[in-house]
Amino acid sequence: MTLKTGIYVDAENIRLCGGYGMRYDVLVDLANLGDSNMLRANCYLAENGERTKEDRDYRLKLYRYHNILRQCGFKVIKKYVKHFVDDEGILTTKANADMDLAIDALLQARNLDKIILLTGDGDFIRLVQALQNMGCRVEVIAFNNVSSELKEEADSFLSGFLIPGLLPMQNDGAGWHRGVPINYNADRGFGFMRYFSQQADGLRAESVFFHCSKSNVSSDSIFLDSNNIFEFKIVANSDNNNKTEAQNISSIDDHQY
Repeated sequence: MTLKTGIYVDAENIRLCGGYGMRYDVLVDLANLGDSNMLRANCYLAENGERTKEDRDYRLKLYRYHNILRQCGFKVIKKYVKHFVDDEGILTTKANADMDLAIDALLQARNLDKIILLTGDGDFIRLVQALQNMGCRVEVIAFNNVSSELKEEADSFLSGFLIPGLLPMQNDGAGWHRGVPINYNADRGFGFMRYFSQQADGLRAESVFFHCSKSNVSSDSIFLDSNNIFEFKIVANSDNNNKTEAQNISSIDDHQY
């Protein structure tokens, strides 16, 4: 059975919460893995209309970005920034596309089996529930500052940092991965890193041994929290019968993305 899939991206939330530079072509590939077939792909983003008219460099850069999204198969839904002065005389800007995303998703879900929602905003919890009540499976992908309630409500949640290729890595080249620590033994200083590889039938969870001595962290207590994400290189250890292990381990909090 083929699952008709829709992608809905809250681009401003993703951009401001660690997902700047996200590759939309990788997102499309993800939506077409296995028995999934992408039917809809919408990206909701903000545009400063006044700046678009006045700033040529901004306009060219923005429209180049929009064209890349369209080439990847996304429909670009723009929300223009509005400026207003509040009661205290403070100038405020606002460009919220939440309502547009929610209405489109609800209307289009009639013809979809699976929704991939990219946002960490807890305001979408009720939308997730409504889509599930319509019979859709809802999978949430986000980066930083993700609502814990949104994670719990979704049928599945996956950090965008862990999806291979979705976000540029500090270290390029073969063997580099991002993962989370599991089963860390603080007394003996070792555990396993869980990461994902992309297979024809979908993302596959893998694990690899690591020792804290192969990291640059100041305290190994950071490995006790499986929410912490690390970059590492998988290598064959010649001192241990060429068994694979993670080395050059660093926290992504130490990198600038």
